[in-house]
Amino acid sequence: MSAGKAPMHPLLARYLAQLSTNPLRTKAMTTGMFCFLQEVIGSNAAGLPPPQIPKDAAPLTKALARARVDSKAIKMALYGFFVSAPMGHILVGTLQKAFAGKTGLKARLGQLLASNLLISPINAAVFLASMAVINGAKSVDEVIRTVKAGFFSVLRVSWVVSPLSMTIAQQFIPVELWVPFFNTIQFMVGTFMNIKVKKMRLAAARKEAEERERERARTATEAKP
Repeated sequence: MSAGKAPMHPLLARYLAQLSTNPLRTKAMTTGMFCFLQEVIGSNAAGLPPPQIPKDAAPLTKALARARVDSKAIKMALYGFFVSAPMGHILVGTLQKAFAGKTGLKARLGQLLASNLLISPINAAVFLASMAVINGAKSVDEVIRTVKAGFFSVLRVSWVVSPLSMTIAQQFIPVELWVPFFNTIQFMVGTFMNIKVKKMRLAAARKEAEERERERARTATEAKP
């Protein structure tokens, strides 16, 4: 007897049904939630101090502050909902249409090359530009500098993760599960990078504070008669 397929979890079945009937809305809600969680998890895992709030603040405000839920987390959710998801929907949809019905090694290699040479650079540039705006960039020049500074670093990560995840998907993942699979991969990688960047910024801030303290101590010592 041949073994049948394992039964699908009801929640996953409902999600796939929504993905089929309302693809863009479902992707936008998923990506928005994941971007929000990336920011909150990253802030907590990196050990960032909670934002300062008044002592007489409402209990909900205090709870949100302790959980590191701030305006940046909300902005990240908006980025995921209004920018990342629609862009991914269009780019990946175009790629899938271009290779629809094509099988074999040549088609798979072509799909990988198109993903890495066309989609990944666009994603990297838009991501960095959006992060510059979210982090307070006030001019186009600031946004451009941010994109130039981080473009190849982000692209290198994408060039490692994208072929691996695409190969796994092509070999082992049913096509109808590609969207949740790639969302999960992006969430894991994004969370890891978020934690790494926040730890680096925290270490740099501590080092700068220590240097300022040593400079003040040296100045005070030299000022003594």
